[in-house]
Amino acid sequence: MSTDLNSNFDPRLALVEVPSPVPAHDAYDETQVVRGLERLAVELEWSDPVSGPFGRLIPSGARVLIKPNFVLHYNQGSGGMGPMITHSSVIKAAVKAALQTDAAEVLVGDAPIQSCHFTKLLEAAGINEWTHELMNSDPRFKGFKDFRRTTCEYVNGVRVAEENILPEEAFELFDLGNESLLEPITDASEAFRVTCYDPRVMARTHAPGIHRYLVAKDVIEADVVINLPKLKTHKKAGVTCALKNLIGINGNKEYLPHHRLGGSDLGGDCYPGQNKVKRVLEFVTDQQNLTTSQVAGRVWSGVATQLNRALNVMGDSLGIEGSWSGNDTIWRTGLDLNRIILYGQLGGTMAEVPQRRVIHLVDAIIAGQGDGPLAPDPVTLGVLFAGSNAAAVDWLGAQLLGYDPQRISIVRGAFEQFKWPIATFKSQDVLLSGDWGTGEVSNVLAGKKVEIVHPVGWRDAARNNDKHTA
Repeated sequence: MSTDLNSNFDPRLALVEVPSPVPAHDAYDETQVVRGLERLAVELEWSDPVSGPFGRLIPSGARVLIKPNFVLHYNQGSGGMGPMITHSSVIKAAVKAALQTDAAEVLVGDAPIQSCHFTKLLEAAGINEWTHELMNSDPRFKGFKDFRRTTCEYVNGVRVAEENILPEEAFELFDLGNESLLEPITDASEAFRVTCYDPRVMARTHAPGIHRYLVAKDVIEADVVINLPKLKTHKKAGVTCALKNLIGINGNKEYLPHHRLGGSDLGGDCYPGQNKVKRVLEFVTDQQNLTTSQVAGRVWSGVATQLNRALNVMGDSLGIEGSWSGNDTIWRTGLDLNRIILYGQLGGTMAEVPQRRVIHLVDAIIAGQGDGPLAPDPVTLGVLFAGSNAAAVDWLGAQLLGYDPQRISIVRGAFEQFKWPIATFKSQDVLLSGDWGTGEVSNVLAGKKVEIVHPVGWRDAARNNDKHTA
């Protein structure tokens, strides 16, 4: 059995076609998904004849964490749940494969956005009954866990939060300090923002020399993490796949910088250039997030609505939330968390070598395009793909979505050299095998192109856009 944690740096990928019997947004053939996983595991040398697809990955007595993409319980657009979350058939296949081994326990966990109703999400996924039945038949399966410490809803424009749902003892606090990838863009201006949250809290978690993340202890206690992203375009990061999906190991959004206040001409990265209406809207949005008064909340919400209408009249389509390729923040946050999942230890310290095995199985049977991650439209790619390294996996994922991966910061940056590296090889070393052939990724994908609708702010990163200089 291979328990070599250096396998986290294996650049090999595999891809299999997984047909669905009905051309519907949420139609998956569970039998085909299981067979697809089995074929991927054979291709990547993960499987064992006795203990199944993950037999060579999961040691006896191991704790296994399965991390799906559970962003929200409904699609904010009209695309349905198919392109929104990791499909239940993929989760089921991974759970059952993990339980074929001698694992001590298997847990599924994620931290969706704070307004997500976790129970409704499980209902929308159609997984509740199956979960209870499996927990009763195999006590090693611990079900689904919501990693969030805070949830919220909006009442009359005011964010009403339920705090401290999980105790601090259920998390490990990591401070990457000067080694954080956010440090080069950090100053004393308290410019980091995440949509809909109090900026004062983020100023305490990310400042010069301080870069804190609050990671679920279940993640750090795991011996093996099986990452199950849904392949989607993403308005702020360009693509969400293996790398971006690990944002969901953090328990509080206020630890997750997504963008920096202001336009690029003023030192921020919320939008290109500068815009007086947007500057006012940023101030108003901050006031709305700071207030606890319903009266004031309604006032600030009304002002924000009018300013957004003015921007629409002006023809703006980017807003003030970093939804463009010039966002120089979110990719750094995402890569910091990828470093923690590889090297993080109990007590909030970082080891010099990987501490757990992390693999990535991507649901791209129905992928998401357009205004992901919250309002994606479906695009049928009909494939599952997998690998042991998140950078390699996203090198393929970005190209499947029609991007030049060198133009996607979170993908390009994952191959850079820094302390606690994510990849120890170059992007040209990534090799793909499986149903579409064997070789360098772009060569295998030649002739397999699908027309993809990209977010407005990321069209300059598309593979067929020659105006961009990498």
